[in-house]
Order: sequence, then structure tokens, then C-alpha cells
Amino acid sequence: MTQYFLTVPHDSASEPTMESMQEFDPAELAAVMAAVEEFNTALKDAGAFVFAAGLNPPSTAKTVDVTSGQTRVLDEPFVEAPSYVGGFWIIEAADEAAAVEWTTKAATALQGRIEVRAVQEVPEG
Repeated sequence: MTQYFLTVPHDSASEPTMESMQEFDPAELAAVMAAVEEFNTALKDAGAFVFAAGLNPPSTAKTVDVTSGQTRVLDEPFVEAPSYVGGFWIIEAADEAAAVEWTTKAATALQGRIEVRAVQEVPEG
């Protein structure tokens, strides 16, 4: 089985956090959370679930840079971007088509878009 990385993009550095999600329409938020829970349960039942998590906004990021031979810890994201990864799943799937099927279900649950990429395998030898 190949592992796949499903990323949940957010369109701004300020959205959403667990706190800001409390500002959403309660019925809409409950529906999305139920759909995500249903998706997670389906992944687990199928043996495809490895790990999932939400990430704090980029404003909380630190970048550790040792390119100059010195360790520098910067209070900023690695890259400034109009979108960022807000959360992710690591899943196992037989092939890319199966991973895309799971990704479609994730995107449907979140009512948005999800990127999927295979995790590189370590070469044998």
C-alpha cells in the first residue's frame, strides 16, 4: 500500500482556527464536522487511515534555517503565500485512483478542495 498526503488548503493566513470556527453558522459547522467525522470513520473502517490533524495558522510558525552554517530561528512561515496548508490526512491506498476516490470524499465533506500526493518511498538497497 502506498501512503498519500491529502492537504486541506486555506485561502488566507487568518482562517480558520478552532476559535474562529465558532463564528461560523452553527448548523453549517455541525454539518461539516459530522461529514468529516463520517469520512474519518470510513477511512478507519477501510484500514486506510494513518493520521490526520489540523494546523495552526502560519502566523504561529517558526522556520529553522541552517543554510549559512549558523542556526537561525525565524518567527515566520517558511514561505509567504496567499494560501496555506491548514490540515492534512495521511492515508494508505492501493493506487492513485483509490487515493483520488478518498480525496473526493474528503473534498465533499469539507465542501472545498483537497490536494493529494503520494508519499515518496525509500529506495531499497
